[in-house]
Amino acid sequence: MKTQTVSYMKEHANHLELDNPILVTQNGKPKYVIQDANDYEEQQQTIALLKLINLSERRARQNGLLDLDEAFDDD
Repeated sequence: MKTQTVSYMKEHANHLELDNPILVTQNGKPKYVIQDANDYEEQQQTIALLKLINLSERRARQNGLLDLDEAFDDD
């Protein structure tokens, strides 16, 4: 990940290449991360999927696993 200052970002905002996220610093401290919108959306979908997996695993530990017939029962 590249690191740039806020001042640099202000001067070059129209010409940024977002092949990789950019860490933006202010007064030497990390302040923002700029990334491509499609990459952000993919990241959010990945996080949502991981949350669903985590929730499923917790429920399986608490309630036990379903057998195949129970999982696909139409009732």
